[in-house]
Amino acid sequence: MAQPIYAIGDIHGQIDMLEEALDLIAADGGADARIIFLGDLCDRGPDSRAVIERVRSGIEDQGRNWACVLGNHDLMFRTFVETGADGPPRLHAKGLTWTNPRLGGLTTLASYGIDTEDAPTAEMQKAAAQAVDPAHLRFIDSLPLYLSEGDCLFVHAGIRPHVPLSDQVEDDLVWIREGWLDFDGALPWLVVHGHTALDIAQHHGNRVNLDSGAGYGRPLTAAVFEGDKVWTLSAHGRARLLPSG
Repeated sequence: MAQPIYAIGDIHGQIDMLEEALDLIAADGGADARIIFLGDLCDRGPDSRAVIERVRSGIEDQGRNWACVLGNHDLMFRTFVETGADGPPRLHAKGLTWTNPRLGGLTTLASYGIDTEDAPTAEMQKAAAQAVDPAHLRFIDSLPLYLSEGDCLFVHAGIRPHVPLSDQVEDDLVWIREGWLDFDGALPWLVVHGHTALDIAQHHGNRVNLDSGAGYGRPLTAAVFEGDKVWTLSAHGRARLLPSG
């Protein structure tokens, strides 16, 4: 029988939700359960610093059987601290920046004790360069863009259909929606992703979206993958997640 792999959707600074999800996984699979985090550890929620440290320390310090892929919000956070770039051109084209309240970057900076009230962007970046733990930046920089395990491919946003995995580009793997969310063709794996917030996790046959909107205050989803079977976890145990339609 295939060993279970557990995955947790976009956490977005929700440390209490993360602890609850980890407790659910421990109850189902034990302390050594394999857990893959789907990125977007930071932004929007109240304590991105604690979430990043919890995941980083579990992987790097405690040697837990955990892994994490890079999310677009993690990338924007690291880039802002290191270079001052306030979001990528794809956001600027929409009149947005990482420090725009819609993106949630200000809450991440606040979790590191940075005063964001009416502060110029350059001053916030300078403060962030001093306040953010370098270990957090190194950890984000070390995150892979995807992980292939068992029958699944774990990635933050998705993939470009019909493009070999070796030719996939970072921008798609952490940002893609168009051309991916409406793709219903067969894939070599069951792709497990987040990035596009829903009300609840959904199984689409060729992909499973675990971003259930924790960044907007909705519950964080933890799921179990065994071969081609998928369950979500709650205080009541496992609930089978079947393909919609």
